[in-house]
Amino acid sequence: MARSDAHGMLATPVETVSRDQGGHADLDRIRVIVAELDAVEIIVGLPLSMSGGSTASTEDARDFAGALATALELPVRMVDERLSTVSAQSALRASGRKAKTQRPVIDQVAATIILQHALDTERSSGQPAGSPVAPSERP
Repeated sequence: MARSDAHGMLATPVETVSRDQGGHADLDRIRVIVAELDAVEIIVGLPLSMSGGSTASTEDARDFAGALATALELPVRMVDERLSTVSAQSALRASGRKAKTQRPVIDQVAATIILQHALDTERSSGQPAGSPVAPSERP
């Protein structure tokens, strides 16, 4: 997870929340963080192939975003996350950290990259980044 400053200028990492397949511990933890940070909107990465098509992870991410929209009662938007993990690994290597042993850190850096991209897109276009997600029931 990542957050932005109050002005929507800068994204910073928060923590890595592990997915809870079939349970709700992940949603519960995210709910606590969202309340602590007084969040007003949630950005979820949309995993797409390099050509822009769906991947095995795309539907899972959409389902999770719908579950977040339902559980948090906040606006949720999905933003293209292509190359965010590659960029995160590169940033860690450039800072002297070994990316292979840093999966939670890579996830936080990737979340920060995704959020920063959304903030920059909104600031330059005047429109919210990505596409809105309707609330749904988590499978």
